[in-house]
Amino acid sequence: AGSFQDAGVIQCAYNLNFPLHAVPASSAECAAWSAFSLSSAAVVLEAVKRAEDRAEALVVRLYEAHGSTADAWLQTSLPVKEAMLCDLLERPVAQGRLPLEKQGVRLSFTPFLVLSLLLVLRQ
Repeated sequence: AGSFQDAGVIQCAYNLNFPLHAVPASSAECAAWSAFSLSSAAVVLEAVKRAEDRAEALVVRLYEAHGSTADAWLQTSLPVKEAMLCDLLERPVAQGRLPLEKQGVRLSFTPFLVLSLLLVLRQ
């Protein structure tokens, strides 16, 4: 019932097509951990990869999936020292430097917009 956004169709599709796989491990308890989280259900983190020309950087690609405008906070537990928008060839775009705030990095999306971020990590 309701819209595809309300029904969580996108998350269900990812769960179906990319299921989690259980891996045997020790019985020791460990704290829950997540490298990234997003504040908006309309934004999907599609890919995380090592930057091609910078060993100390990651590229994160996200897109707006609901056909709406959305503001989202990208939070990470990784030691990021610099965040900037980049193009698909991983070149920083003019005026693309993003401030690192307590809530993470603030991103603004128009309908179906794809953003690539270059995250430079502390060594």
